[in-house]
Amino acid sequence: MNILGQLKLQSKVVVDSGDFESIKKFNTIDATTNPSLIYNAIQNPKYAGLIDDSITFGKKSSHNKQIQLSVAINKLIVNFGVEILKIVQGRVSTETDVRFSFKIEDIINNALEIISLYEDAGISRERILIKIASTWEGIKAAEILTKENIHCNLTLLFSMPQAIACAESKVQLISPFVGRILDWHLKTNDKKQLFGLEEPGVTLVKEIYNYFKKFDYQTEIMAASFRNAMEIHALSGCDLLTISPKLLTDLEQAEGKLSKKLDPETAGKYSVKKISLDEADFRWMMNEDAMATEKLAEGIRKFKDDIVLIEKVLLKRL
Repeated sequence: MNILGQLKLQSKVVVDSGDFESIKKFNTIDATTNPSLIYNAIQNPKYAGLIDDSITFGKKSSHNKQIQLSVAINKLIVNFGVEILKIVQGRVSTETDVRFSFKIEDIINNALEIISLYEDAGISRERILIKIASTWEGIKAAEILTKENIHCNLTLLFSMPQAIACAESKVQLISPFVGRILDWHLKTNDKKQLFGLEEPGVTLVKEIYNYFKKFDYQTEIMAASFRNAMEIHALSGCDLLTISPKLLTDLEQAEGKLSKKLDPETAGKYSVKKISLDEADFRWMMNEDAMATEKLAEGIRKFKDDIVLIEKVLLKRL
């Protein structure tokens, strides 16, 4: 059995793509999308029908061009999600507008709009993970949504305080960004060296995994943003791993034996004290972590830029 086949026996493998053919090829249970993936996908003429439908839907919603645009964007990302759910048996992650990342009420309203569009299309909310940036406001919004049986994926996660706050809020799933953590350390390390036997992003995911399992948190951990196959090898056994089509291909072509690195039983032996965070604690710990603070802000800006690019595509049609 190739490495990908072995990995699927140890972790739930999720394809990180907005391209339907890639999702079909790798036959994963779940799929994830984000503004960058959606923007790249709509450059392909084969998805023109999804754009046309979102434009028509937007125009019917209002005579106000800005409202039309807002509605069309939500409809577009849901259109992609609906098509993806025809391929995968499980869930799809759909991103809220990151420009609301510091506004609890706006995040909630955006999430409710997305869920409503899915339900109008006949998709149960059980199959949707609403992606929200792991700001304090994002986590609190997710806590409220969770009580309404809307499951959330807290993304752009780079630190333990973010992870712990999510777990305490009983959100469904978190996405620690392994590769982006490595990017930051390589950029700020003059020697451009790796860090012992493990990269810092891998180390963080292991710490989160052991902490969650030791204290019996039900929040799922989906490691994301991989830069190489060895990061994936090092996290085999993690609840979920969302992987790009390129790295999935590499894993599919690789032979050898893949040993399970993360296990709930060994996590119970992890030596750590349980932490509870209020807002002040959270903000202070984030302030003290330059990497997490910078990468969270950078990630929000990048996704914002891609949403603006999507808007430009839709505005031409509106």
